[in-house]
Amino acid sequence: MSSSIGELATISGGAVVELEKVPLKYPGLRPWEIFVSESQERFSLAVEPAKMDELMALGQEMEVELTDIGYFTADGSLDVRFDGESVARINMEFLHNGVPRKVLEAEWSQPTAQEPALAADLDYTDVLSRLLGSLNICSRESVIRQYDHEVKGRTIIKPLMGATGQAPQDAAVVRFNFESWEGVAVSNGILPRFGDLDAYHMSAGAFDEAVRQIVAVGGKLPNLSYGDGNFWSVNDNFCVPDSVYDPATNPDGKLKLAKLVRMCQALRDATAAYCIPLTSGKDSMKNDFKADGVKISVPPTVLYSMTAKIEDVRRTITSDFKQADDVVYLLGETYDELGGSEFYQLFGELGANVPKVRFEEAKALYTLMGEANEKGLIQSCHDLSDGGLAVGLAEATFGHGFGADVELPATGLGLSAQLFSESHSRFVATVAPEDVVAFEQHFGTRATRLGVVTQDGQLTVRHGGQTVLSASTAALRHEWTNGPVNRLIGFGQHEAAQS
Repeated sequence: MSSSIGELATISGGAVVELEKVPLKYPGLRPWEIFVSESQERFSLAVEPAKMDELMALGQEMEVELTDIGYFTADGSLDVRFDGESVARINMEFLHNGVPRKVLEAEWSQPTAQEPALAADLDYTDVLSRLLGSLNICSRESVIRQYDHEVKGRTIIKPLMGATGQAPQDAAVVRFNFESWEGVAVSNGILPRFGDLDAYHMSAGAFDEAVRQIVAVGGKLPNLSYGDGNFWSVNDNFCVPDSVYDPATNPDGKLKLAKLVRMCQALRDATAAYCIPLTSGKDSMKNDFKADGVKISVPPTVLYSMTAKIEDVRRTITSDFKQADDVVYLLGETYDELGGSEFYQLFGELGANVPKVRFEEAKALYTLMGEANEKGLIQSCHDLSDGGLAVGLAEATFGHGFGADVELPATGLGLSAQLFSESHSRFVATVAPEDVVAFEQHFGTRATRLGVVTQDGQLTVRHGGQTVLSASTAALRHEWTNGPVNRLIGFGQHEAAQS
């Protein structure tokens, strides 16, 4: 409360806090402990007195404990009381500006990186199988099944779905209650490996990943011009190493701080571009391990957790292919952006061309997505991220055992980039044959027709008339299901056989 109320009080110019009214999880806390406790799952609300009764009634209806613990003033002081006695009275100006601000040094330099020269005769079927079994892409079913995501029976889109129960989804969707069809979509974006190339594009990409996951399930971007009720919010979670420069103990502190600055700059640009407010966040700023003269620092990382209101959960979309003969499309543009990709990671390479978010183009595509979903034009949709298009296509087959027959377009991109680039703001979607004309008219050049969903359980990808990738989708799902995460917990083969 010291920070929450202390910060809110800057709006009015002061506040009175009555600590004896604060509900306690533990008896016997002293006043100062109550005021600075960091107990979780709490909010401070500023409420007009005339609306208190209505809010209290709503809290009782929703089974949420609400307590009136004071009021805002304009007297310039934060007045903290307990049983009617003042235990602290602090001048607001001194509280927020009384201590000189620390000045730190940040120095950014672009890392020296180059694109690797890989073998020209790569076996792309083998590459896809290895990617699906890799640590950052493989199934998390062993973890997912340890947690109950069916509480109160309102989960609409679960982590894994489809007839097999193994089709990975992009965002979760939970219905608010059983009296309406309103719900909320929840997503996450995190891309620490891109920070090795550019922390700005790492942060922007993680934000965009969280946005497009919600768009993929049917969420619509907020439209502030019309006040249409598409409420979104984002929580940022920074996890960075000690960024205070010291020539002896932290000689690269200036670079670490510069990366943090660039992460924040990207966050500012992303929130402004998509009109999504930051409603909360946290930071962990000293993530360094030291032992026996060795120091290991975490890569500067940020996780974005995002929520968006869904007006009608019945109109949401899942990632898995629904029926044979549906037409498969790539939405969005692919660039030669393999830097930091899972594809390069297989070969121990980093690369140089980090994926960049093109905010205006992305926002325009996401708007088209929302409109297309309103018209019922999309059968399935999966956002493209780790592993690029090849992994996205494979994962979309896992729900029902369908296959896909795909012809990559003739572009200036190399085959590896078309298959495995992790360019942002892209989706693989399927459309019923009768909706193809309307779909293509709606998206225009933003949609690239790739092929069709097939009944044969085979993923076939061609380029220039030549087959470049061909695999049984059951075999691909086996690789994904039995990846290292599940093997570590002794999960996978038995459960995969059962499914």
